[in-house]
Amino acid sequence: MLKEFKNFIMTGNVIDFAVAVILAGAVGMVVNGFVADIIMPVVGHFAGGVDFANLKIVLTEASGSVEAGNLVAENAIRWGAWVNTIVNLLIVGFVMFLIVKAYNKSKTPPAPAAPAGPTQEELLAQIRDLLKK
Repeated sequence: MLKEFKNFIMTGNVIDFAVAVILAGAVGMVVNGFVADIIMPVVGHFAGGVDFANLKIVLTEASGSVEAGNLVAENAIRWGAWVNTIVNLLIVGFVMFLIVKAYNKSKTPPAPAAPAGPTQEELLAQIRDLLKK
């Protein structure tokens, strides 16, 4: 059973899939960094200097203190972080659209075959027929 598992793991499809998952995680980090560090500051600037990540509706204020041991955490709806997530989704979707579009464009359809000309035997037969006339 261990040998079967080893054969399964070492097949090309499993290794290709593992590489794809690792690359997807790395690309995800790059896209998240791009959205958080480049896009959202620009959007915030044009929205009047607002940092969307900090926008929230507080349902219950934090109370107590750490020293006294009775700290009650704030309960809030963090809608700004959700806006960041939506922008992230739109950017990823747009980038994937561009990648698929470029891939489809790179797949050129095969050129149509040139019309088949007469074979050597057919040419010789035509010459023979012309010489007979």
